[in-house]
Amino acid sequence: MLAPEPFFEPRGTPFSEYHRIKALGELGHSVDLVTYPFGQDVELPNLRIFRCLRPPFVRRVAIGPSITKVVLDALLAMTAIRRALSERYDAIHSHEEAGVVGVWLARWLGIPHLYDMHSSLPQQLTNFRYSASPWLRRLVQWAEHRMIDGSRVVITVCKALQDAVTEIGAGSRAVLIENVMGGDVDEIPSGPGDVRETWGISARAPLALYTGTFEPYQGLELLMAAAAALARTHPEARVMVVGGEPAQVEEAQRTARATGARLVFTGLQPPSEVPRFIAACDILVSPRIAGTNTPLKIYSYLRTGKPIVATNLLTHTQVLDERTAVLVPPEAAAFAAAIGYLIDHPVERGRLAAAAQTLAAAKYSRSAYLDKTREAYARLLNVQCGMQIAAAVGVVHCALRIVDSSL
Repeated sequence: MLAPEPFFEPRGTPFSEYHRIKALGELGHSVDLVTYPFGQDVELPNLRIFRCLRPPFVRRVAIGPSITKVVLDALLAMTAIRRALSERYDAIHSHEEAGVVGVWLARWLGIPHLYDMHSSLPQQLTNFRYSASPWLRRLVQWAEHRMIDGSRVVITVCKALQDAVTEIGAGSRAVLIENVMGGDVDEIPSGPGDVRETWGISARAPLALYTGTFEPYQGLELLMAAAAALARTHPEARVMVVGGEPAQVEEAQRTARATGARLVFTGLQPPSEVPRFIAACDILVSPRIAGTNTPLKIYSYLRTGKPIVATNLLTHTQVLDERTAVLVPPEAAAFAAAIGYLIDHPVERGRLAAAAQTLAAAKYSRSAYLDKTREAYARLLNVQCGMQIAAAVGVVHCALRIVDSSL
């Protein structure tokens, strides 16, 4: 498995990779993971981690496209080739842009390739405000098509990506596996512990919670503007933000003070602690303003028994609707009004939370995730077995012809 990210770090794709590996281990597969030289080692059954070399002076890699990632991907490719020369593998499973190397390596070894498509790579250039170059976009789009065309199986993580793969003409080889186990909240503890006390929030104050990164597409600017509007209509309410690098948090705090928003920033928190923040809040929010991938946390939010406010965009509406969340335009006033509405209507909060839990149990369960992972690998390895059988039949047929001619 090729994973061009720091593994493990508590953020989107590494969460997805972690749960994918965990599922494969439970299904009886062994995984050699080739990844970046950053991140925390984890212990999972049937997993070995091999890290590529670290470039001089590089201590971390930011989320999204960068020159640093290009260098790291080249080093990751070298490590993958070394592993391929030292082991006999049944398949190669590549995440994100590592599929470029994975497709080539699988073809060289004569084994099938699975492309784990977490996002549209051309769309990332826009989401992360990396480049508006049409030339670069065409190049990335070409590479993405080559990865899809060269894969026996493509895993997509949301309907928008499934539709995109189908439009390319590879829908019959695609398996939609939502990241239902990929978020940072899986189980809610029995009580909120001392979260409110620690962060100076009254037990009676309505509390809305955001968890995640501070990347531009996440909509933190929208959330801060909404919090400022909420402070005028519901001065007792608070909005808590869990996540963000120290420099990002410091800048956000300055913006919040300037606008009068009642925000509490906690910075990065261990994934194991996030359930306590969830338990302490009244409302969960997802203010994402760009992209089409469903945020990983949405699947986890559905299970929490807390109501959700989200922007009315495809990134959310692939999973949520008016029965399971309050969906509003990506505008500060509308977002603030939605939070205020739920603060004032506790019965509606309960209805939405119950409907969300019902949806999670019916459609986004762990058993469904395992079943779809099993299906993807059955397709991948059955194709391989079919190739081996065809090759064996060909050898036997040739041998019979030789014997027949000699007779």
